[in-house]
Amino acid sequence: MNVTAQQLHAMGIGPEWVEPLNTTFAAFSIVTPEEAAAFIAQTAHESGNYKTLEENLHYKAETLIRLWPTHFNSANAAEYANNPQKIANRAYANKGGNRDEASGDGYMYRGRGAIQLTLHDNYWHCGQAIKEDLVRKPDLVATPMYAMLSAGWFWNTHGCNNLAQVKDWVALTKKINGGTIGLEDRIARTNHALSVFA
Repeated sequence: MNVTAQQLHAMGIGPEWVEPLNTTFAAFSIVTPEEAAAFIAQTAHESGNYKTLEENLHYKAETLIRLWPTHFNSANAAEYANNPQKIANRAYANKGGNRDEASGDGYMYRGRGAIQLTLHDNYWHCGQAIKEDLVRKPDLVATPMYAMLSAGWFWNTHGCNNLAQVKDWVALTKKINGGTIGLEDRIARTNHALSVFA
């Protein structure tokens, strides 16, 4: 399956995404219209139509307490609020191959890409799969080609093609999002992409 600039234009996506998408489809065997439509729909939803390729970590104190209650509380949240580097270093410390808060790994391996790649070990495993040193060059994941390839790696390792083939949009959304946030938009985008491919 290959997409064209005209098809992407019909979905509100720019022509700079043709090569990254087609490269990713080939690399991760995304071959049917259902698989390609679901991949585009899910990644476009996750990234605001490929405009946001890096995690937004500008959080107020109360939001930090709600999102990460084991890391932030009324005593410390204010000192971290609206400081993306400090927030990531604390929230992502000592997990997924990241070292402690002082190491800076949390911010180094913050969420990037069309499906947010987060944590050292994911950067390492994804880099091995696509033959690029993402541990040393994590900012690559916020560029179109690697934003898409990292999303393709996630898609592949989580069996997303199988869910797309049977059109289980709820289970697919849960794999990517952890819940069903934005489910209606994801389904609408999938159906629109399928109509464009037809």
